[in-house]
Amino acid sequence: MNLWPATAPVKRFAKSFQFPHAAVTQRSEVWNHHSMSLSVSVLTREYPPTIYGGAGVHVQQLVPQLRKLIDVDVQCMGEPREGATAHAEKYPEGANAALRVFGADLSMVDALPEGLDLVHSHTWYANLAGHLGGIFREIPHVVSAHSLEPDRPWKKEQLGGGYNLSSWAERTAYNGASAVIAVSNGMRKSILAAYPELDPEKVHVVLNGIDPEEFNPDPNTDVIESLGVDLSRPYVAFVGRITRQKGLVHLVRAAEQLDPDTQLLLLAGAPDTPEIAAEFNAAFAHLKEARGGGVTWVQEMLPRPSVRQVLAHATVFACPSIYEPLGIVNLEAMASETAVVASAVGGIPEVVNDGETGLLVAYDPARADDPEYVKNFETEFAAKLNELVRDPARAEEMGKAGRRRAIDVFSWEKIAQETVEVYRKAIDYYAAHPELKAVH
Repeated sequence: MNLWPATAPVKRFAKSFQFPHAAVTQRSEVWNHHSMSLSVSVLTREYPPTIYGGAGVHVQQLVPQLRKLIDVDVQCMGEPREGATAHAEKYPEGANAALRVFGADLSMVDALPEGLDLVHSHTWYANLAGHLGGIFREIPHVVSAHSLEPDRPWKKEQLGGGYNLSSWAERTAYNGASAVIAVSNGMRKSILAAYPELDPEKVHVVLNGIDPEEFNPDPNTDVIESLGVDLSRPYVAFVGRITRQKGLVHLVRAAEQLDPDTQLLLLAGAPDTPEIAAEFNAAFAHLKEARGGGVTWVQEMLPRPSVRQVLAHATVFACPSIYEPLGIVNLEAMASETAVVASAVGGIPEVVNDGETGLLVAYDPARADDPEYVKNFETEFAAKLNELVRDPARAEEMGKAGRRRAIDVFSWEKIAQETVEVYRKAIDYYAAHPELKAVH
């Protein structure tokens, strides 16, 4: 058991509970002569085998590549696992989810190894740990921005008052960071719009990536057949969470306008909140009644090889997100040689080349409360899906172009090298800005 040191800012909170964490930390034995002196702790909520979102996939793929270049420690949340130090989100018991995350954050700070050059946090879940860890160890903090709390007001449904805390933690961390990494150029613009007080010099772009060996045109079909999909008919696939930002309700409504022979296969877990659950369940029930079949919702999380198979054999992959900083899932579909129809929001246009690797549908988040606008968006989305399903040769051509683009542009090896370069810049920035050593 480790107790958080009872320093003044956190003494009262920290003394109220303990932080059990099982540590199994792997250090790289492969060094690059330019980077061998660099030691970094990556702070994240998700880490294999517990991955549920794009940020988790990012960390899962990035860390092994970083370990070829530098010394990497990983602090994550949840149950003990290999390759990381895990911290339970259980304290204070019975508290709001955001407070329990903060409990894990404090435990992370306490567990940081000696001799670090910087800490690198991913998402608001670990931002507070990164911010406090940087102050505690007197080292730079690098933030990777996978989403922005000000752009996700629907999260209040999930977190209640905890949304105010997650927003505070994010803003505080970004202001105190020596570098902020945006996963797309669109995300960089959003960061500077949400937090105009930030120095643009410290906001860098390093794209998300894809492993084209993990996601490829898998010839196997056993998983798809076991799900009841008729491979003699076209199908549209969706992979993602049932949240506001993923826009699945819009796809389900749009699917009522798909050609009769087209199937819909949804790999989507349980809804985030009771509100989105009620909305989705009503739309899904209406769709099943309207189409009479050919609609499948897989609620359990499938292994990644099974997801790959679903993506590889889909006629089209659908991404109806209303908020998406980049969208790793589109890269996964492209690497699987599948054409994409997606909303033109956030960083998606930087991934999907409209007319080349898929088709984009315009969406304006500012008009989300306009029922007529939303209905037109759903109609246009259905039209784009039908356009590609009716032209399988074109869809196949787009799929092949998508895989080429995924391999050429979105290599994790390249992304790791660019990330290490940002680390270097963060260290220089920290040295040039002594005010970052103070508590903000």
